[in-house]
Amino acid sequence: MKTIYQISFFLFFFASFQVFAQKKDYNFFTDSLKIEEQLEKYKLPGFSVVVFENYKIVYSKQFGVKSMNSLEKIDENTAFSTASIAKPITALLCFILEEKGLLNLNEPIDQSLKRWHLPKSKFTEKHSPTWKQFLNHTAGTTQEGFEDHYEGEKIPTLVESLQGKIPRYDKEIEFFFEPGSRWQYSGGGYTIIQMALEDKFRTSIAELAKEHIFAPLDLKYTTMTQPNEKGFLTNVALVHDKDGKVIKTGLPITPQVGPSGLWSTPTELAEIAIETQNALRNKNNKVISQNVAKKMTEISALKNAVGGWGYGWQKTFGYNNYDWFSCNGSNTGVGGSLMATMEDGNGFAFLANGEKPNRFPVMGQTQKTILRVMNWEGDFLSEDVQEIPSDLKRKLIGTYDDFLYEQGFETKIVERNNHLYVESQILDMFRSGKENELVYLKNGLFKLTDYPNLLKFEFSDGKVVSVTQIRGKMSNKISDINKGK
Repeated sequence: MKTIYQISFFLFFFASFQVFAQKKDYNFFTDSLKIEEQLEKYKLPGFSVVVFENYKIVYSKQFGVKSMNSLEKIDENTAFSTASIAKPITALLCFILEEKGLLNLNEPIDQSLKRWHLPKSKFTEKHSPTWKQFLNHTAGTTQEGFEDHYEGEKIPTLVESLQGKIPRYDKEIEFFFEPGSRWQYSGGGYTIIQMALEDKFRTSIAELAKEHIFAPLDLKYTTMTQPNEKGFLTNVALVHDKDGKVIKTGLPITPQVGPSGLWSTPTELAEIAIETQNALRNKNNKVISQNVAKKMTEISALKNAVGGWGYGWQKTFGYNNYDWFSCNGSNTGVGGSLMATMEDGNGFAFLANGEKPNRFPVMGQTQKTILRVMNWEGDFLSEDVQEIPSDLKRKLIGTYDDFLYEQGFETKIVERNNHLYVESQILDMFRSGKENELVYLKNGLFKLTDYPNLLKFEFSDGKVVSVTQIRGKMSNKISDINKGK
């Protein structure tokens, strides 16, 4: 009888604990984020943010208005133009279609093009670029981004876009390196993917995404349909200029849908991320398979790839000792971020309807606050640490060209309180708020706080002559980086 009583008490206690855990209050976030104050300070019309933890959305809050003309409040279902966050969705569509046997992403993409074909180039004579090379920005194409258009303006076709008959460009998209030899961000490459999909399946990318992603996931406020097309969403945030005024109609039309034509909410972006996270652990995933999730989120480009890139997803960050998949979006008058951990189901999404000077400070502070307050801690790149010998320390201290992201920013290794730290302008933009300490691992490599790659330093005559970035089976050696002590 005593045993039964003890078991019953334990079960009651365990159930009570579960209820308590489920009722954990995250409303403290509102005070911590101080969004209302920042909206006023930076004249940002509106902001919507979602935080997820342990594979569940735990906080969702909206601030400000859809339009400064109407002052109608943003709600959880208000969709924003997400800009480049469209790219991982386009990539996801491609991988799902491949898994269904409808595509082969290792084939040359030109085989699927009908309305237009890839331009001839000395760089593609031996190797015609594949779908995958366009998906991870290693195909070698130009055209980084595009201008938006509005109702009443002439909307260019995809053919005109690729021919360069659009604002920002005066010549046809072209190749400037051999496919697969390096990385270069290309919205034009994703425009080619869109055209290939539409030519092959004889329907719009919006319909394909709805059929294979949005409808199966029951995403009611996410679409690739544009404002000038039937079926566009009605609850949307308008885009604003730096003075807080609505830009033209406030509804940007993006013919280049594949690279930047997605509309969504932070909640539904978070649901896509959580579906991917569940797929990675092969539990509770409904639409995305573990195979697709692993392929998309694995690092597939490292050389010149801003710290690392997957298929659609950015692999640049190592915040809080986690490996992250993420994407940032930035168009005129609107932008945001989606970030998710590869393990444990954590992350966040936010979108804002203001220009860069208005939204960037709010976005940056929000990201740092979430990472600090949630205090997530993973075990990515966890290795035993050893003390850095004094002679090695002296060799490392100095000023270098950017060996972390290869973006040209001056990078310093400095000593404070007997520890080494790395300083750079771009690292400041990418940091969580912690200092970027450089620690020495017992395997002879170095690890940097909030950075996803391991580092191997090589020396000559007492100076660093090269740094090799290492992630899994991939490596990228960067030479001639020393600017002097």
